[in-house]
Amino acid sequence: MVNDAEQDTPRDAESQKERGVALRAGFYIFGTHLFAGFVWLLFHLGEHVSK
Repeated sequence: MVNDAEQDTPRDAESQKERGVALRAGFYIFGTHLFAGFVWLLFHLGEHVSK
């Protein structure tokens, strides 16, 4: 008897790849914005420091 989880149809595999790519792209976009926000914060704080 074959388990349904073992039967990976090409459509399921392709759907899983698309979900993985979308998730990875989301993490990259979020991480890039987080890094850009940190750099902006450094410039903002550096501009307002008393010398």
